[in-house]
Amino acid sequence: MSDFFSDPAPTRPGNNLPELSVTDLSRALKRTVEDAFGYVRVRGEISQPKRHSSGHLYLRLKDDAAVIEAVCWKGVVARLAIRPEEGMEVVCTGKLTTYPGRSQYQLVIESMELAGEGALLKMLEERKRRLAAEGLFAPERKKPLPFLPKTIGVITSPTGAVIRDILHRLADRFPRHVLLWPVAVQGDGAAQQVARAIQGFNSLEAGGKVPRPDLLIVARGGGSLEDLMAFNEEIVVRAAAASHIPLISAVGHETDTTLIDFASDRRAPTPTAAAEMAVPVRGELLAQVLDDGRRLHGYIARGLELRRQHVAGLARGLGDPRSLLEGLVQRLDDRGERLDMAMRTGLERRATVTRQLALKLRHPQDVIRLATLRLDGAARALSTGLAGTVRLADGRFHRTADRLTLRPLTRSLEEAHRQMVELPARLDRAHLARLDKAGQKLATLGQLLESYSYRGVLARGFALVTDEQGAPVTSAVDTKPDMPVTVAFQDGAVAGRLRPDETAAPPKAGQMQKRRNENSRPAQPTLF
Repeated sequence: MSDFFSDPAPTRPGNNLPELSVTDLSRALKRTVEDAFGYVRVRGEISQPKRHSSGHLYLRLKDDAAVIEAVCWKGVVARLAIRPEEGMEVVCTGKLTTYPGRSQYQLVIESMELAGEGALLKMLEERKRRLAAEGLFAPERKKPLPFLPKTIGVITSPTGAVIRDILHRLADRFPRHVLLWPVAVQGDGAAQQVARAIQGFNSLEAGGKVPRPDLLIVARGGGSLEDLMAFNEEIVVRAAAASHIPLISAVGHETDTTLIDFASDRRAPTPTAAAEMAVPVRGELLAQVLDDGRRLHGYIARGLELRRQHVAGLARGLGDPRSLLEGLVQRLDDRGERLDMAMRTGLERRATVTRQLALKLRHPQDVIRLATLRLDGAARALSTGLAGTVRLADGRFHRTADRLTLRPLTRSLEEAHRQMVELPARLDRAHLARLDKAGQKLATLGQLLESYSYRGVLARGFALVTDEQGAPVTSAVDTKPDMPVTVAFQDGAVAGRLRPDETAAPPKAGQMQKRRNENSRPAQPTLF
């Protein structure tokens, strides 16, 4: 007994039990409990788990008859393979100790595992149902995979066979640039590393120094349910669901299923199958492109041939453009000659009308002189008729030998005189305005005549040939050897005679028409 106590208190008379302090008794109990239960495995249900701000985890383990307090220190919590949750049945390994401050005993947990595969599957099913209720597994969240990604990001262990299988398969099908983010795929901290890798790839900027992947592959080889637990963690599932880059999960073998498979955009049964999903077969693409090229070439050739036949059919229904143009050229020449004659006749007729109208016009001074004479005569007659007449009080007039005293009549005469004075100026303005208008019209007609005149043709290098009477010579049939002609150019005319040409004779009318149809010019004797 003396081994458990230090400095025992003196005994009272009549009692041989030592007197202990509360601290001494607590220490003795602590040593006894720790010595007797230094290493224990306890199975129970987690109740009231609480993560303290310091990082320690406090919880209770209970069964149908008892409850025991438990604590898991911060360093151990980070190494736990599972995340403690309310109602989870677990097996905890640790040592039993006491907490003197509350006079209670507690279990210090060093490791924790689920109590059997059934409990683990139940926990995973409940987690799956809870995450599905949040919409993380909804089909509308799935993103389509790119047809041919330029860069592929792979999240897996750098030392396993998985990365070698993926690289080998990509090289066989279609070589692509691969970025590897090494992570632990099982054990403590594996889930956090996988989640950080997914978030890290998504945080890369497009066009940066490190290329941003177009596709992600999260891969791991096969294993037991406990080995794949990192990919069932909620942090990994949420990171996969929040990825903006399309993601393929290839965890385990074909029969293995983890929660990341439901959150990813596509599930591959194996890592090799994930590489096959990521890229197409380069040889098949080349064959398809060649086949499509041949089909497109054949389609274009057939289309061109059909259109060529259609154009040929339309051409057979059309006339000869050359013969059509020859007729139109002849018609244009005829219309030009008729227009020239019509313009000349029209101008002569208008000149005649203008001369006739000019003869009918009187000079404004003559008109003013006649108007002045008529006005003076009327004024004298009015003055003679009204001389000696006065207006009485009753409004009647009578003749008198005195001068006319009626003021209204005087004002009328003054107004008439004023108008007579202004009339010459008005007539001058009207006559000048009419002359200006006629001059402008005549200038317009002159410009029109000049545009239709043959002088514009002469300015372009042509010449006008006329006979002795001044008539134009328009045909070689009308010419004779040694015929006097006048050749008018732009800046003057030259007189001469036609020199006979012994090698060519003037064509007849029928021959000229035939040559015109053959697009050849008629023969013409040599000038001078």
